[in-house]
Amino acid sequence: MKILLIEDDRFFQKFYSRKLAEQNIETAIASDGEEGLLKMRQFMPNLVLLDLIMPKVDGFAVLKARLEDPNLIKIPVIVFSTLGQEQDIENAKKLGATDYVNKSFFEFSSMMEKINNIMKTH
Repeated sequence: MKILLIEDDRFFQKFYSRKLAEQNIETAIASDGEEGLLKMRQFMPNLVLLDLIMPKVDGFAVLKARLEDPNLIKIPVIVFSTLGQEQDIENAKKLGATDYVNKSFFEFSSMMEKINNIMKTH
């Protein structure tokens, strides 16, 4: 399995890429939405973990661009953000996000469960 982590925070980049590697998941990292869209096209991950608040291109713009690309629209996206307001979650899901995880208040095992459930259906 290949996962692309689009996240600008270095702590989260290191922590989650290490935790995913421990699960034998090949992981690529992008530090902003612009780089994330490029890597989505090059790396063709099975799933994307997407932060919403990032420099250059934010997560909402990445979701919009994904909707317009027939190759990218097939890739499931879990929004991975500290934004926990209903409106943000609703907007992300309207733009095609498969699921949402608040990266500040959860356990890694919960994320792996969501990833595995999504992968079973894709």
